[in-house]
Amino acid sequence: MISRQDIFDYVKEKYDISPDYPWKKFSNFAALRHKDNKKWFGLIMDITEDKLGIKGDNKIDVLNVKARKEFIGSLRENENIFPAYHMDKNNWVSIVLDYTKDVDDIRDLIAESYELTIK
Repeated sequence: MISRQDIFDYVKEKYDISPDYPWKKFSNFAALRHKDNKKWFGLIMDITEDKLGIKGDNKIDVLNVKARKEFIGSLRENENIFPAYHMDKNNWVSIVLDYTKDVDDIRDLIAESYELTIK
């Protein structure tokens, strides 16, 4: 299981970026933004499983990242990757951190999201 802190540490080390918390109502939702253009390349949220179509109502941490359209379908074949919650499902996926073993398993997806949102 990956914690949100694992993601924060990785992003801080790789990009020197810390999360921000843009919503008072959802104070645990953390945005990962570029320093210059302020665009998100990641969003960590705690939501219930049913929001992703998973049977259950346990709270889980998910990371939304942008992915190339041509890879979205194959990414969703992974057991821990779903159509994005609360984002454009054609361009974003939700990764369930609670089901992911290691940051290394998703670092390429974070890097891709970072690159796709630079413009």
